[in-house]
Amino acid sequence: MTDSPVWLITGASRGIGAAMARQAHEHGCRVAIVARSDAADALATSLGEGAIAIRADVSDSASARSAVDQTIEAFGRLDVVVNNAGVHRGGRVTRLSEEHWQEVLDVNLTGALNIIRAATPHLGEGASIINIGAVVGFRGFPGDVAYASSKAGLSGMTKALSIELARKGITVNLVVPGLVLTEMTSGLTEAAMETMRQQIPIGRLGQEQEIASVAYWVAQSRYMTGATIPVDGGLLCSFGVVG
Repeated sequence: MTDSPVWLITGASRGIGAAMARQAHEHGCRVAIVARSDAADALATSLGEGAIAIRADVSDSASARSAVDQTIEAFGRLDVVVNNAGVHRGGRVTRLSEEHWQEVLDVNLTGALNIIRAATPHLGEGASIINIGAVVGFRGFPGDVAYASSKAGLSGMTKALSIELARKGITVNLVVPGLVLTEMTSGLTEAAMETMRQQIPIGRLGQEQEIASVAYWVAQSRYMTGATIPVDGGLLCSFGVVG
């Protein structure tokens, strides 16, 4: 395992992030599981050799640099960066607090930039950056202005950096999960979940592993960069929106 690819995944202690960590590890990759709390420790322990837990707050640039430095120190290289860390704070525009607006942007958007800026000097030919977007970044949903803005920003960041980093042989792509039942979405009411489910052409919610499998494939794709890859059961198409 000493020469196997190294993944750094933020927000990886649970949900889609944890599923991606398991997927990469099962394929023989080494994984740095980055999270703000110590919850990543249990996942790293369960995966065993080739997995480490790193406590970091990606919204803080020094903490993001430390996460990258710890990964390099442990594994000696870095090949795939997944920006999955995210927070959700709802509220219609007249009620959304400045603190919640700033928190969402700091973690979801600036946090991704902090990690990318710290990681890029360590990435070489064949490396991959994967940003995790959201359907709401491409379509309107009332009460979701902060989260939607942060995820729309990730789309623009992905496109700009795909051109900027192409000369180094680094691909940058955006994977867009649909409605997946995770701890973040579990706060939705049953009525809201059912309304959303009815708009999904495939007719069901996604599974974390389904997102992880696509993310792993994207990381291996050498001639795809700047792309938006929906894994949403057709939800974006049902609104007449494409990436």
